[in-house]
Amino acid sequence: MESIRRLRNPIREYSWGSHTALAELLGEPSPSPRPQAELWMGAHLSAPSEVRDGAGWITLGDWIRRDAVDVLGAGVVGEYGEELPFLLKLIAAERPLSLQAHPNSEQARSGFERENRAGIPIAAPHRSYLDPNPKPELICALTPFAVMCGFRPLDEIVAQVDELRARGLAALLGRLRFERESEHLRAFFEALMGLDEAEAADLAAEAVEAAESGYGDPEARGWLRKLAAAYPGDRGVVAPLFLNLLELRPGDALFLPAGQLHSYLYGTAVEIMANSDNVLRGGLTEKHVDAPELLATLEFEPRLPELLAPLGGDAVESSYATPAREFALSVVEPRPDRPFDSGPRDRVEILFCSNGAVGIEGDVAPEAASLTAGAAAIVPAVAGAYRLSGQGAVYRATVPRA
Repeated sequence: MESIRRLRNPIREYSWGSHTALAELLGEPSPSPRPQAELWMGAHLSAPSEVRDGAGWITLGDWIRRDAVDVLGAGVVGEYGEELPFLLKLIAAERPLSLQAHPNSEQARSGFERENRAGIPIAAPHRSYLDPNPKPELICALTPFAVMCGFRPLDEIVAQVDELRARGLAALLGRLRFERESEHLRAFFEALMGLDEAEAADLAAEAVEAAESGYGDPEARGWLRKLAAAYPGDRGVVAPLFLNLLELRPGDALFLPAGQLHSYLYGTAVEIMANSDNVLRGGLTEKHVDAPELLATLEFEPRLPELLAPLGGDAVESSYATPAREFALSVVEPRPDRPFDSGPRDRVEILFCSNGAVGIEGDVAPEAASLTAGAAAIVPAVAGAYRLSGQGAVYRATVPRA
């Protein structure tokens, strides 16, 4: 029978990451010598967590496959096989991430198989699909966290472009100026993505010049200039004119389904998603941009993002409601006078401590008996009920029942 075990989790170093946020949370020297962008907690092949196994460590995926039913639970294995269906992350953005969207199940499966048939290596920089899984995701802010997400209302897009007074961008509006239809929004975005690099650089330069002259909405204008400073000449610098801008407060969350164009701008957050690393980029990046695949993935309907607050009021545990099948996330905040009891359970969990110090009682290995900020543990299905005590905040990730 498997007990609750401590996880050792890899840090991903991307150019947009922070030199301080993860280092300080993990109690490591700060600033870090390289930008630290994400802490991964899961079994994705790109960067799996490790589990203490006797005197050594093994990857979480290998540990699961030794006895998947005991670790994941029979219901999870029946639906997903011997694979942890979610990936939990801590994300720290010091500068904006790429303009991107994620595929649905069918798109991910067919894209992955197509690139395999073409003989494109998984590690190839021009590969778009790293696995056959969709990537719905939920982002939960630990600090103020800024996001561009979802197309603005069509009237608003036209007004934003007109107010900026940048002729090159205005010319891309086409029929959207006169007919507010989603097909014309698609044509506008296709025209933007269809610019060659020189044309995109000219468009961005003209937009920046207009913004610096004081034209346009102040918030969108401010972000346009910040994006241009981070990614000079990139077509994505004009995205604040056609995407919604919002800032999550600590505790707020945002669910992103497949096909929704977005970019995280700054801040630290907990993120949970299906077990996938499929990202289709459209700009604001040094990485591969696959415009045709992104266009085939996007939903061209205006969508006002809905912020989610945790449900549960004053309860020790509060949860975020999403339609995702692969994951469920809640926040447990025990206090000295009110511990948290999990009750009966039959499926895998990952526990991540974001602050404080929390003890775990139950069928737990000695090294996992307490969690401090930055630490995580895997809770197998067969480990049974457990108790969290002390004072802190623990994110509890699991697989919802169908």
